[in-house]
Amino acid sequence: MTKVKQKTAVVTGGSGHLGGNLVRTLLDRGYRVRAVVHRDRRALEGLDVEHVTGDVRDRDVMCQALDGADVVFHLAGIVSLFSQDARLFETNVLGTRSVVDAAIECKVPRFVHYSSVHALADRGGVVDEDAPLALDDPKMSYDRAKALSEQEVLKGVERGLDAVMVNPTAVLGPHDYKMSQLGLVLVAMCKGWMPALIEGGFNWVDARDVADGAIRAAQTGRTGEHYLLAGQWASVRDLAALVSKQCGKKVPRFDAPNWLVWGFSIPAEYGAKWTGTRPLVTRYMLTTLKGHRYVSHQKAAQELGYAPRSLEDTVRDTLDWYRKAEKI
Repeated sequence: MTKVKQKTAVVTGGSGHLGGNLVRTLLDRGYRVRAVVHRDRRALEGLDVEHVTGDVRDRDVMCQALDGADVVFHLAGIVSLFSQDARLFETNVLGTRSVVDAAIECKVPRFVHYSSVHALADRGGVVDEDAPLALDDPKMSYDRAKALSEQEVLKGVERGLDAVMVNPTAVLGPHDYKMSQLGLVLVAMCKGWMPALIEGGFNWVDARDVADGAIRAAQTGRTGEHYLLAGQWASVRDLAALVSKQCGKKVPRFDAPNWLVWGFSIPAEYGAKWTGTRPLVTRYMLTTLKGHRYVSHQKAAQELGYAPRSLEDTVRDTLDWYRKAEKI
């Protein structure tokens, strides 16, 4: 009997929230995994994973990490919920350029770029893959950086790189070792620390479903295309009700108007930057909660077989994981 070669998947940003879920899914599906990690390795402890320490902006390190890879999943980048963040361009855009260059040099057969729904502009109505890139508003640094990073991937495609892109919405889910911003909000809701809620909502998706969608994109996605990996839209109040069901805390009665929260968020942001902490709410968050309400994942469903789970299941499993990890 002919032995089937085990495929090697390289994951940049493998120790992040999305990365930790992707690595586990890849291992479950029989891949050999090599994870490129900058510093924090908690999300990968105890896993049978090869580690490469380095910065994605270092092309020499990337060439070594990608050597012999069958598929590369590029996740490494900074997620920032501040309106202005100077680090975003250097890491998210120049870092992507470095990894794309290395993938071309190493002749990597397949490249999957983790982008974001924020890379796509919301012009009203349904947001799908035909939406223009969010390049217009320099105040939305994260959105613009993700859009520019997609352009780097498309330049690579023009040079012969077999690449696809996936665009998750707002991510929840287990294995959130570094505590994402949304994770902090869920924990605060579960502990009853929020005296009021915020108006608005967003499309929420499970990190495990994003991992599944990305692997499906690697296998059958069309070169140069991107695929929205969405879940379901829910208001902050809807989300709080699901958390309340799991934690037993009452849902706050009031929704604080955005103008009031906006006023409080400004000194909170400056204080967080001064102390090196993270505020629970930022002006960028308030802006995003007003947009991207109607996000379609029809293309991913039809072409990849993508099928996200319910938000209620995601909230339950996420909170269960936070309890086991003693975050709650």
